Amino acid sequence: MRSLNIGATGMLAQQLNVEVISNNIANMNTTGFKRHRAEFQDLLYQNLRRVGSASSDAGTIVPTGVQLGLGVKSAAIYRISGQGNIQQTENPLDLAINGRGFMMVELPNGETAYTRAGSLQLSPDGDIVTADGYVVQPGITVPEDAVSITVNESGEVYVDIDGQIAPTLVGQLELANFANEAGLDAIGQNLLLETAASGAATVATPGSAGFGLIIQGALETSNVNVVSEITNLITAQRAYEMNSKVIESSDEMMRTVTQLR
Repeated sequence: MRSLNIGATGMLAQQLNVEVISNNIANMNTTGFKRHRAEFQDLLYQNLRRVGSASSDAGTIVPTGVQLGLGVKSAAIYRISGQGNIQQTENPLDLAINGRGFMMVELPNGETAYTRAGSLQLSPDGDIVTADGYVVQPGITVPEDAVSITVNESGEVYVDIDGQIAPTLVGQLELANFANEAGLDAIGQNLLLETAASGAATVATPGSAGFGLIIQGALETSNVNVVSEITNLITAQRAYEMNSKVIESSDEMMRTVTQLR
């Protein structure tokens, strides 16, 4: 009874679908989070009567054949890189990216990670770092006697120093872009790593062609649409129930066969 296994593959697929949706909902308030979507493919087909095969000595061929599908499998979990809303915070070290691009972060092992979460802070040495203390690249140090920090749309970081009239330029933030953002490897903590699928990073200043702008005193919220996710959750739940009904029906059919006398 192939329908038992087919129904089981459908239930497993919808279980994965629910897990992806639940992760989206759980991160609805995560800064810079990008929602995910599960994608599926049909499994191999059994050719009980191959299409196009000869059906007689006269040269006639089978027009459609008999192909039996064996169920469904997970193909990918795709990251949707749509822009989240820009939420004003009035914190000078909160930086939102309006458009494409990722901030570059140096990990403790020397690797470069990428993030859209712009909730930055200062280290004890005055370096601009993430919430976990990782230095934002290229490293920018704010002097101890700075009284205010200003970051313009192009990523230039200025500080006002007590006793000086003109602001002082202390660094230039840069953004990284990828040909395939969905190919980045998520490692948690709002960080992504470059992979062979994403392609090499292209680095430029904010506002360059193909790159977004920096908005100071704001954060990019998650792009999760709660209403859409709840709708998808209900659909996945109903699909799970229907696949379980297939298994129940197949079991009843097998019970009928075993009860024949």
